[in-house]
Amino acid sequence: MAFDRLPARRAGIDTYQQPVAYLRADSAVCLAEGFEAQAQVELIVRGRHVLAILHHVRSDWLRRDEIALSEAAWAMLGAAEGEDVEVRHPPQLASLAYLRGKVHGIRFDDVALHALMADVSQGRVSDIHLASFVTVCAGGGLDLTETVALTRAMVDVGERIDWGVAPVMDKHCIGGLPGNRTTLLVVPIVAACGAVMPKTSSRAITSAAGTADAMETLAPIGLDVAAMRRVVEREGGCIVGGSAARISPADDMLIRVERPLNLDSEGLLVASILSKKVGAGAQRVLIDLPVGPQTKVRTAAAAEALSRSLVAVGAEFGLQVRSVLSDGFQPVGRGIGPALEALDVMAVLRREPDAPADLRDRALVLAGLLLEMAGKAASGAGLALARSVLDDGRALAKFIAICEAQGGLRVPPRAPHTHVLCAPVAGQATAIDTRLAARAAKLAGAPRDPSAGAVMHVRVGERIAAGQPLFTLHAGSVGALQYALGFLRAQPPVVHLAVDPFSTP
Repeated sequence: MAFDRLPARRAGIDTYQQPVAYLRADSAVCLAEGFEAQAQVELIVRGRHVLAILHHVRSDWLRRDEIALSEAAWAMLGAAEGEDVEVRHPPQLASLAYLRGKVHGIRFDDVALHALMADVSQGRVSDIHLASFVTVCAGGGLDLTETVALTRAMVDVGERIDWGVAPVMDKHCIGGLPGNRTTLLVVPIVAACGAVMPKTSSRAITSAAGTADAMETLAPIGLDVAAMRRVVEREGGCIVGGSAARISPADDMLIRVERPLNLDSEGLLVASILSKKVGAGAQRVLIDLPVGPQTKVRTAAAAEALSRSLVAVGAEFGLQVRSVLSDGFQPVGRGIGPALEALDVMAVLRREPDAPADLRDRALVLAGLLLEMAGKAASGAGLALARSVLDDGRALAKFIAICEAQGGLRVPPRAPHTHVLCAPVAGQATAIDTRLAARAAKLAGAPRDPSAGAVMHVRVGERIAAGQPLFTLHAGSVGALQYALGFLRAQPPVVHLAVDPFSTP
């Protein structure tokens, strides 16, 4: 066996999304190639290339003639235990010259962005260079022409689906608002009216749940393009994870480093959204823009500017894009966390008396607009049609059918441990800190533990009695529950109360 090919071993070490390789410091590969700890190496298995950070091992748990891979590296390579992994120095990428040029004020063009996104999608660009790309694009780093070019490059290096029908509908929520799981309601309503709506969704990155996380508690989501097509041909819609279809894979790589940097870039956001819509074969897209002090879009003026960019870039690809501004001042529904949000969705679909009215109303507005865009309802008549489809049970029947077609309807899990937090005094709820609520849900275990999260019991404007439940934490273990509670005790309150002057602590 050549010294640069070593049998793979699954280390079972979670390095989040960073691929890491482990080699003995005294291995033949390290000695011959001069690989130091923290060096970047290229790993190759059956034509799949992954850049990984190298960690040296100085104990006997790893043999000198084998390589261990972190969970991220193992998944990216698709390696099998004992399979040979080629280890070599990473290539010198010509595309990085375009990145250096941008740093020095040279605008990106189609050639530059296509070369960069091709290397990004193949995992050939290091995280530090990905972070540099995100940084130079931040703020006003990309003009409209560059944003169009970036969107086109992202589409070109991924898969693109042609459904063979028209119109193909889609929606997207900009995000930043806990519990906003309208997609799971909108898709069955629209599909039940005969419109085609194949929906690819993402998992949570910094939030307590993404649409894919919530849907996965109800049905399988890891469908490839062929399986998606079978579901859509049968039911008119689907709700699946986007990663299996490899739609805009460059965007998936950029998101991995973009979110931790917490840098705002309108151009990157527009390219991210629309590249996936174009790749997924959408033709008419509705964008939900929650506006609030703790959402991604803080002001109505910023939302209007983003909307104009989305419409302009979408038009370059033949997309009809429409946006709607929505309330982003408090969580939607009650649940925050995959299973808890899924339970809210099912309560709305089943028309349960205590189903969250705000989630229902938001979904109906969006579904109504999509039905009008699809030509299934006249202008102004979409909301009434959407409401009738939900109220007479057609939406529930369609959702169950979609779940069955994707692999079977599931019952969302329930967390074994809960803790209720109550109002210390009487008053009126004047605000809900959505970031703190989501953070507490994450510390309780969401979305890693799909049953974990939080349930809100109050809405802004409600009168609250002393001792009344404000929200309940859900966790899979006592330790996770105590961790989340400890965090909350050190923070300002999640629910802000205007205290009744006659109340007593």
